[in-house]
Amino acid sequence: MPLSQSTTPARSSRRPRRRRPQRAPQQPKRSLFDQVGVTAVDPAPFADLGLPDRLVRALADRGMVEAFPIQAATIPDALTGRDVLGRGQTGSGKTLAFGLPLLAMQRGSARPLHPRGLVLVPTRELATQVTDALNPLAKALGLHVRDVVGGTSFTRQVDTLRRGVDVLVATPGRLADHVRQGTCVLSEVERTALDEADQMADMGFLPQVRALLDLVPADGQRLLFSATLDGDVDKLVDRYMTDPVVHSLAPPAASVDSMEHHQFLVTAADKQAVLTRIAAREGRTILFVRTKHHADRTAKKLRAAGVPAGALHGGKAQNARTRVLEEFRSGATTTLVATNVAARGIHVDDVSLVVHAEPPADPKDYLHRAGRTARAGATGTVVTLVTEDQREAFRTMAAQAGVKARTTSVRPGDAALARVTGAREPSGVPLTAPAQPRPRTPERGTGRQGQGSRADGRRGRPRRGGARRAG
Repeated sequence: MPLSQSTTPARSSRRPRRRRPQRAPQQPKRSLFDQVGVTAVDPAPFADLGLPDRLVRALADRGMVEAFPIQAATIPDALTGRDVLGRGQTGSGKTLAFGLPLLAMQRGSARPLHPRGLVLVPTRELATQVTDALNPLAKALGLHVRDVVGGTSFTRQVDTLRRGVDVLVATPGRLADHVRQGTCVLSEVERTALDEADQMADMGFLPQVRALLDLVPADGQRLLFSATLDGDVDKLVDRYMTDPVVHSLAPPAASVDSMEHHQFLVTAADKQAVLTRIAAREGRTILFVRTKHHADRTAKKLRAAGVPAGALHGGKAQNARTRVLEEFRSGATTTLVATNVAARGIHVDDVSLVVHAEPPADPKDYLHRAGRTARAGATGTVVTLVTEDQREAFRTMAAQAGVKARTTSVRPGDAALARVTGAREPSGVPLTAPAQPRPRTPERGTGRQGQGSRADGRRGRPRRGGARRAG
C-alpha cells in the first residue's frame, strides 16, 4: 500500500533563526580638531614666546615684531619639545609657526648628509616658500636651511647635503630618491614638521611620507599642520605623534569670511570674452583652470589680446615655474593662469581677485584656491564662472565649503562685471610669449625631465650610477 501524503506539515529540523539585534548607526569619529574646538589666541610679540634673542632681533630686522595667532598659540608648546598638531586658515602664518621652533632648538651643526631638522611639503613651490622664509632667520643663528625637490639638479642637491644642512625642506618623492641613493640619512633628525598634510594625503603621498617617518628616530618631535584631519592624516597622527598639543585656530570654511564670493552665470559663447576682460583689470589676478593644457591655452589667448599673463602648472620645468612666479610677483605679468599646483603654498602679496574659470568639484579645492587672496587679514574677491549645466553642482559644492556666493548673470560689457572685478576692455595689442628655457638633458637618478621626482614631488625610480650633471 503506497504511503499517503500527510496532511500535517512536517516539523522542520532546523532551529528558527534568532533575530540579530539592530546595531545603532556608528557615529563618525570626531577628529582632534573637532574635540578641542577653536583656540582663542590673540597676537603676541615674538619676544614673549620664548624664542632666542638673536632670532627675535632677526625677525624685527625684517619688520616682524608681533606673531600671528597661529604662531602665538603653537610656538611656546613647540619650544617645550611637545608634539604639536595645528590648524590655521591659509595665509595665517603657519610657516613660521613650525619653522621658528625648528631653528630655535637646533644644537650644534649638522653632519654631512645627516640633517637635524626636516620639513615635508607637498609641492616644489611650497618648499621654495618655506626655504625663502626661514633662510634669512637661520643665518642669524649660523644655521643652513636648504630644499630638495624634483625638477632641479640632483647632483647639486647631493653637493649641498654633503656640506651639511641643519633644516632640510623636501618633497617626499625627491627625498625618497636621496634616501635610496644614500645621499641623505634621516637617523639624526630630531624634529620633523609636516606642512599641508591633508594635501599630501589628497595627492597620494602618504605611503612615501610613512616610509620616510619610519626612518626618523621615534623619540623625535613632530609638528603637523593640516587644514583637515581626514582618515589618512588621522592615521599619521595616531602612528607618529605622542600626546600632541592641539591648536585649531579656524576650521577651513572660516577663511571665506574675509572675501566677497560671486557666482557669475555665463554662456559658453561669452566665457572667454568675460575671462579676458577680467584679466585685463588693474591689479594682480589668479585664474584657476583644471588642466595644464587649458592653462597654457588660456595664457596664450590672453597675451594675444594684450593681457600680460603667464601659465603655472606641474608640466613646466622648475626653472620655468620659478620664472613665471617671479614675473607675477614683480608685476611684469599681472595675471597668473594656474592649475591646483598653485592652490596651496604660493604666497604672492596683493592678489585682490581669484577667478575659478571652472567651478572646482571639491570644496577643499575651492577654499585653498580662494585662499590666494585675503591673506593675513587682507580682503579679496573670489569669482566663479558657472554655465547653466554647472549650477546645481556649484550650489552643492559651495554649501559644503560654507560659501554664500552672490549670483549675477553677466555678459562681456556688463556694468556688474566691471563693478565687481574691475573688468575692462583689453588693449588688443598682442604680447610676445615669454622666452622658454632651453630643454635640459635628463638627469640620471631622476628619470625623464619633470618626472623622476615629479613636479608635484612624487617618487621616481633612480637609475644606477647616480646623478649626472644636467646639460
